[in-house]
Amino acid sequence: MRHSPLPILLLCAALTGCTQFPELDATETPGVATAPYPSLVPLETLLAAPAPRATPEMRAGVEGRVAGLRARAARLQGAIIPASVRARMRRGVQWPY
Repeated sequence: MRHSPLPILLLCAALTGCTQFPELDATETPGVATAPYPSLVPLETLLAAPAPRATPEMRAGVEGRVAGLRARAARLQGAIIPASVRARMRRGVQWPY
């Protein structure tokens, strides 16, 4: 007797909905929970406004993060398998007959 894979697929789909999300409440700045909702304005008003500019402090923070991510990427560029293990793998498997 063959069983349908549908119950197993439904179980897997249901389990993926049980994942834990990161704590987003901890990233909230003080006063956000009690702040009033922003006013709705026409789109033309927003498009006519000058483009926002980054402050030097914001730029320094972003550049610092970029430098950190580039350093991390450089560390990840190395060999995954050490040379000694790679040489042993090339020799193959020796069966103990």
